[in-house]
Amino acid sequence: MRIGVTYENGEIFQHFGHTEQFKLYDVENGEIKQTQVVDTNGQGHGALSSFLTNAGVEVLICGGIGGGAQTALAAAGIQLFGSVSGNADEAVKNYIAGNLNYNPEVHCTHHEHEHSCGEHHCSEDKHGCNGNAGNC
Repeated sequence: MRIGVTYENGEIFQHFGHTEQFKLYDVENGEIKQTQVVDTNGQGHGALSSFLTNAGVEVLICGGIGGGAQTALAAAGIQLFGSVSGNADEAVKNYIAGNLNYNPEVHCTHHEHEHSCGEHHCSEDKHGCNGNAGNC
């Protein structure tokens, strides 16, 4: 199984559509066998969804993510775990153990505004993108 995580400096990056790197984890028999950090070479949910599909990702762990990206990932057969924050390695270990804290109803509806969604504080809602809300 291959797991992808939106990634920046060891942490889960909080805005899927602006992700510049993913950390990919190859997992076998409940153990991380290999990891690699890869550049996306593009932005936008369509390009990122294709990138993940081509990389063989089956599961995505991320922060904030909009409806268009959710639809693109679902169409690609990639299982989504959104509204996750913190250390990327710890999140993957929690996923493997069945203990990942995520929001199945994650939404990021601020795309009509120009701002960064990467600087969230606990329970803060930035124009509908609450990437860290409830995960502190």
